[in-house]
Amino acid sequence: MSRKMLIDGELSKPGEEEAHYDFDLFVIGAGSGGVRASRFSAQYGAKVAICELPFDPIGSEVSGGVGGTCVLRGCVPKKILVYGAAYGPELEDAKNYGWEVNEKVNFNWKKLLHKKTEEIVRLNGIYKRLLSNAGVKLFEGEGRVVGPNEVELIQLDGTKISYSAKHILIATGSRAYRPDIPGQELAITSDEALSLEELPKRAVILGGGYISVEFASIWRGMGSTVDLCFRKELPLRGFDDEMRAVVARNLEGRGITMHPCTTLTKLEKAEGGIKVHTDHGEVILADVVLVATGRLPNTKRLNLDAVGVELDNMKAVKVDEYSRTNIPSIWAIGDVTNRMNLTPVALMEGTCFAKTVFGGKPTKPDYSHIPCAVFCIPPLSVVGSSEEQAIEQVNGEVSVYTSSFNPMKNTISGRTEKSVMKLLVDAQTDKVIGASMCGPDAPEIMQGIAVALKCGATKEQFDSTVGIHPSAAEEFVTMRSESRRVSSNKPKTNL
Repeated sequence: MSRKMLIDGELSKPGEEEAHYDFDLFVIGAGSGGVRASRFSAQYGAKVAICELPFDPIGSEVSGGVGGTCVLRGCVPKKILVYGAAYGPELEDAKNYGWEVNEKVNFNWKKLLHKKTEEIVRLNGIYKRLLSNAGVKLFEGEGRVVGPNEVELIQLDGTKISYSAKHILIATGSRAYRPDIPGQELAITSDEALSLEELPKRAVILGGGYISVEFASIWRGMGSTVDLCFRKELPLRGFDDEMRAVVARNLEGRGITMHPCTTLTKLEKAEGGIKVHTDHGEVILADVVLVATGRLPNTKRLNLDAVGVELDNMKAVKVDEYSRTNIPSIWAIGDVTNRMNLTPVALMEGTCFAKTVFGGKPTKPDYSHIPCAVFCIPPLSVVGSSEEQAIEQVNGEVSVYTSSFNPMKNTISGRTEKSVMKLLVDAQTDKVIGASMCGPDAPEIMQGIAVALKCGATKEQFDSTVGIHPSAAEEFVTMRSESRRVSSNKPKTNL
């Protein structure tokens, strides 16, 4: 099969003289983005190689595994633990539905951990087969760039071998960041949290992002005492402020102790656990301290500076709108570029890369209307603009529609936890520009809403859609009354 490649921004011409390389494409990093890019490039006829560090459930500078962070020590194992944690409260809810739970129900952490590990080992094998079936050559070892068209592979026995490639793709993802506080070596990151030998009875979590609130929900659902410390007044900075307040209320309602405007100043080993000191003078005794204050791009060992690849101040790879670096033969996708750090986005970037370089169809990733979810219990899911973003973006006024209600399931169980939905509409065009939901099944519902927003749906079209009854989702097509109308003159929040 003939191949068309993008060379210096233009497609190569038939009969054009090309140098010989070992591979058309060499990918460093076999996570979601790297695997997608390599498979799709091979389908276009490219000769592709990919390298990845040896598998380990806990990642490090010298361990990884085919499948990457999301599959092996991120989204997938985390979601398994979320499912496990949800059963505890649901057993309580079941009593009012007639289920007689007479004896104390015990939770076996080690059994769930074993099943989780079995699943990620299975997925690791599936990703290897996907590469093999696509004709991609997989190397196990550490890859580093030693020239514009050369990758050095450090094999498991320490020997080094070099391969030439017409194009090199960096897809090494990111790693957890540890804040510089005294005693930080006593803390763990999300990698270790997914593989703890024992379930902590008392956990302190530092951070207000996805990982923090998700693990707070997981451990609390399994019966642990959880203290959540974060720097702002509300968790989940960057999300809609109204929805952040809903999440905070739900976490507190589930028994998590919230410490807003708080950071940790020192960790000390103590009899019976770890002494956690806060900047408010509090001392909390914990079995486990999880630090989840961000992630850093995995570029440290790639030798990119020596080759001249430009990095930003976070050491992320700088790329153009086609994912190309300042070195024409070197490209980068996924978290290592620190654009929008979500697994489906890395998949999109990998697809666009393959189309651009080997498919003869230069394609830019489209970052508009990307839905996402925070798998706290109950989950939050959003697509499009938050209210704060909408006020900045819209020329004119924004119509805000909200609905807060007791889910039908809770009317019998007795759980006092409301679902909250929100639509943001450009008052001038009637286009729906943002949607949010916090409540059971929010991510499943929001995926469909994302399609509507991507297609440019108007509020009138939402209103004319017949709902599914009885369901929570129907609320999105029955919010007829405007809750409020806001303009860019609204004072900015300081949350």
